[in-house]
Amino acid sequence: MIEHKQKENGFKYIEIKNEKAEAKIALQGAHVFHYKELGKPSVLWLSELAYFEEGKAIRGGIPICFPWFGKHKTDATLAQHGFARTALWTLTLEEEIESNTTHIQLQLLSDEKSKALWNYEFDVRLDVVVGSELSVTLSVHNTDSKPFEITTALHSYFNVSNIDEVLVKGLDNTSYYDALDKMEYVQKGEVIIDKEVDRVYYDVPNNIELHDGKRKVELTQSNLNSLVVWNPWIEKSKQMADMNNDAYKNMLCLETGNIGRKPLTIEANERCVYGVVLKSYIVEEG
Repeated sequence: MIEHKQKENGFKYIEIKNEKAEAKIALQGAHVFHYKELGKPSVLWLSELAYFEEGKAIRGGIPICFPWFGKHKTDATLAQHGFARTALWTLTLEEEIESNTTHIQLQLLSDEKSKALWNYEFDVRLDVVVGSELSVTLSVHNTDSKPFEITTALHSYFNVSNIDEVLVKGLDNTSYYDALDKMEYVQKGEVIIDKEVDRVYYDVPNNIELHDGKRKVELTQSNLNSLVVWNPWIEKSKQMADMNNDAYKNMLCLETGNIGRKPLTIEANERCVYGVVLKSYIVEEG
């Protein structure tokens, strides 16, 4: 079942329910803000104080960072993480593939508003497949006559039962940049979260595992070169108006992206397709 809904203020979203899972996708930002396989905990975290308002980013789910990640490299007045996450996307396809699989496609095209911020022609599409796993694929087509550079990410917020029990596996011996002290390190063993963490891991493997007590979430990424691991911890959570003070205990961002040490160049009329598949498991004791 695919339903078109809106909140009291007119904010539009799509609600999906099938035999395997449920999801919600905002038209603003093509933002998947809920995904839950039936009988299992929600995979994605959503702030209880998240804004669902025109022009404001949603805290939680999977924001799309495009055409730049973080602050703009030359103009700090431009929106953090680019304009795609607050732009209104167009629904181009909705289909029930099977009783347990639903496909949604949304599109963002360059226009005068986008070119005032980033002067290039582009055609960006997001394909979301909802079923026993969640597949999110972003296609960036350079429709301009000249190449452009991007840094971009699927800024996924994961729901966890207790940050003290979280382990991230698959990053052993991977180099990373620590944004807090602006130094580079090499990861040794599993990643644990016991303080504020803001890291960019380079040249990451395609398979990463998030372990959360009795649950495991597998991230299988394609054509992506980096992974951001972020938790604001205590003080920064208090500074965020759209996040409860103690919300850091129940969330972790694992942001699959093309951030790397250098921007990604897409040539004129070239298309870059990348994405991530999320699958959760209940881990049996013993």
